[in-house]
Amino acid sequence: MKFFVRTLILLVTSVAAISAGNVYEVALDGEAKHKLFWNLNYNNSHIKFEVHAKVKDDEWFAVGFSDHGDFENGDYCVYYPYEWPKEAKMLNVWTDDKCIAHSFEGKEQICSNFHVVYSKIVKFTFTRPFDKCSDHHYQIEDGTTHIVWSRGNGPLVDRSLCRRKEEGMTRVQLLKTEGQGGPHPPSTWVFNPKANKIKVPSSDTTYWCQTVELPSSLEQKHHVIQAESDLTKGNEGLVHHMEFFHCKVPLSTPIPEYSGLCDKKPESVLPCAKVIAAWAMGAPPFVYPEDAGLPVGGPNYTLYGMLEVHYNNPLKLDNWVDSSGFKIYLTPDLRKYDAGIIELGLEYIDKMAIPPKQPAFSLSGYCITDCLNVALPEEGIMMFGAQLHTHLTGVMTETRHIRQGVELERLNYDYHYSPHFQEIRLLKKQRSILPGDALIQTCYYNTMKRENITLGGFKTTDEMCVSYVYYYPKIDLEVCKSSISDDALENYFDMMRKLEDQKTGNGRPISQSYGAIEWNPMRVRVLDQLYKESPIYMQCNNSAGNRFPGDWSHMQPTSVALPKPRDANKCYDDVDRYMTENTLAEGLALDEKSSHYGSWMT
Repeated sequence: MKFFVRTLILLVTSVAAISAGNVYEVALDGEAKHKLFWNLNYNNSHIKFEVHAKVKDDEWFAVGFSDHGDFENGDYCVYYPYEWPKEAKMLNVWTDDKCIAHSFEGKEQICSNFHVVYSKIVKFTFTRPFDKCSDHHYQIEDGTTHIVWSRGNGPLVDRSLCRRKEEGMTRVQLLKTEGQGGPHPPSTWVFNPKANKIKVPSSDTTYWCQTVELPSSLEQKHHVIQAESDLTKGNEGLVHHMEFFHCKVPLSTPIPEYSGLCDKKPESVLPCAKVIAAWAMGAPPFVYPEDAGLPVGGPNYTLYGMLEVHYNNPLKLDNWVDSSGFKIYLTPDLRKYDAGIIELGLEYIDKMAIPPKQPAFSLSGYCITDCLNVALPEEGIMMFGAQLHTHLTGVMTETRHIRQGVELERLNYDYHYSPHFQEIRLLKKQRSILPGDALIQTCYYNTMKRENITLGGFKTTDEMCVSYVYYYPKIDLEVCKSSISDDALENYFDMMRKLEDQKTGNGRPISQSYGAIEWNPMRVRVLDQLYKESPIYMQCNNSAGNRFPGDWSHMQPTSVALPKPRDANKCYDDVDRYMTENTLAEGLALDEKSSHYGSWMT
């Protein structure tokens, strides 16, 4: 992704006199034939878009938005040539649940300020508000936005927009956080871990892992102050997301040289799991606050890391060669504070589970007041970024902030979350967390396509609910997660056996007991209430992996005396209706692919 911080016209031949500010870019298709640029105006809540599309003279090109990447029930702005080569216009259409395109009329047309330039490709711009309070218009919010696009020719209105000549979907965070960070000191240098000319397999999805030796300069402590992608030119549509990890092992432990599929990596590289940098398609540089940096290096710091790259190759081409990676900006001139990372959410174990055929089953992990009281300094800490994480069935996640029983503004949320688009994001505002506060990490899961119980755990088909929150100054708290107490779960399985005649409990393993339950709506509701009301077991752990002093085995979950309504879009008076219609509708189709493209001969 390219990122510019200046007043500019995107290209010399461009029609877009983009206003002062940052310009963001994402490839729409796997070969980057079509690209989307955008610029934000928070003052008037508008986005200016520029599309570069490779189309024929008589072809239209539609760019739109939908809740989870479906082409049905989308809101599209369409470049439409109706008297080529003299005239083209912008249409604003919406699709119904059969993908039939319908035109917005009059003031409902919100794709404005249309301009077009013709060269080897068509370049067109338009402006769109964040939200429009009317039926069928998509409300652009913080968190993930699913961009859907289609190319075709001939009539469009009252015809199907789907499966014309070409179509695709990608995910971005449109509403970026801007204006944070400070200047780099003169001592700043760049570490550039990159893939080594990888011949990407012809599979649609590949996770590639490569160990990397860190520079000897890191025998001295440094601060990471910025991290950004460094993509091989032409591969912008191939590289979906990346992470770079430190291998946290004793100095005498060797890390083998490895470059291959992540699911075949040797056990000796499993300790390479401490995140230094993460990036996902469309993400800008992650810039640390002016007073803080992520500490790396030092006398006992092992000089090994591992690069993980997710390649998205939907056309299954066999001619991709990639050397993408990161630019990590470091300085030995340490800032005022070390930054740290705390894991919030649920333990990675099978005590928490999700029944099958559920459109939006929720699980919550607690970072309770007792833990923050013992771990935080009196002045508290300042949170500034986060990476939300679930596995394949996650569809929404949020981090709630509680102070003396009163819920404050949500710390973080993504109401259109996708497990295939996980990036570290700066919070819109830094947030002070004080002793006496509590945090609740809640995730919602769609298991409509699953026949059996989904357990918590490490496997991709298991589930997680975690937020990795970035903060300063660094303290000794590293994990603040929970699960249902052992006694409460054992009593539940005993009840199911005695009252419901289910083959549960009585010494059976947890996974076997969950798997034996014949689920019906009543049993699902009982499990939901069990999780919400039962005592919890806490992981309140320091950086050495040890629990803080205390008995954490039978704690009470955080109670919220005064909940705060979700930050629902202003177009909805009823928050529950907003959440139901936009995120949690029954039968929500979960796309378990990282993105999808298709082309059809016409």
